[in-house]
Amino acid sequence: MSNAVQEFNEYREKMNHIILSEDNLVIKRLYNLDTQAYKAGALSSKTKEMLGLVASLVLRCDDCIKYHLIKCYELGITRNELFEILSIGNIVGGTIVIPHTRRAVEFWEELENDKTSR
Repeated sequence: MSNAVQEFNEYREKMNHIILSEDNLVIKRLYNLDTQAYKAGALSSKTKEMLGLVASLVLRCDDCIKYHLIKCYELGITRNELFEILSIGNIVGGTIVIPHTRRAVEFWEELENDKTSR
């Protein structure tokens, strides 16, 4: 696993463990709601992750972008699909999204170069 992907996953796991160990019902319910929202329903999980990636780009949340990139990659999104997703995020979000797009592509390339990611 590439260093950037591994660092992101380890940090996310560590902090989620700390946060969820506080036993706050509202936070636990929020985390569970997020998990449930991305399960397949009328829309596939793949479609929901693509939507999550576009929303994360527009909101300019690099952690969220990385998370959705990992999920999209695991669900088999192709590089061509990724660039269509990025194009929608840039159209909706405007040019302020361009720096996030750069970092997203850099992270995607880390995923592509890491043979253990899928």
